[in-house]
Amino acid sequence: MRIGVTGHMNLTPEAARLVSDALRAHLDGAADIVGVSCIARGADSLFADAVLAAGGELEVVLPSRDYRQTKVKPDHAEQFDRLMKAATTVRVMDFDQASREAYEAANEAMLSSVDELLAVWDGQPGTGKGGTAEAVAEARERGVKVIVIWPEGAARG
Repeated sequence: MRIGVTGHMNLTPEAARLVSDALRAHLDGAADIVGVSCIARGADSLFADAVLAAGGELEVVLPSRDYRQTKVKPDHAEQFDRLMKAATTVRVMDFDQASREAYEAANEAMLSSVDELLAVWDGQPGTGKGGTAEAVAEARERGVKVIVIWPEGAARG
């Protein structure tokens, strides 16, 4: 099964632990998982780690060629690099620079290739195109099964 992820980047440390546990519980025992993720800080990287822990394959979708250099902060770089090395496939959208359009293209590439979308989402409306709420709405519109993961006690940081 091909499973994608969308979710918040700004999780508190406690929320990150709760979300990680919930993602691992959801994927536990699933067979033949291919996780599709942009491996951004927060939900995307927690999901990628959960996929690998479950024995699945990781497919990375990057919004742009400069994503690593311009968008990955120093405190996320080690995890990002480790996940890139663990990925079986890396797709880079045809954009030199990360931009709203590049993020939308990455969301499109992910949504068009998955059977299920895990949304690490607090349920709040989005603030613009390319965010979690929009990805959830787009997935539902396409008929992709959406499972919202937002454990009790989770909060954005």
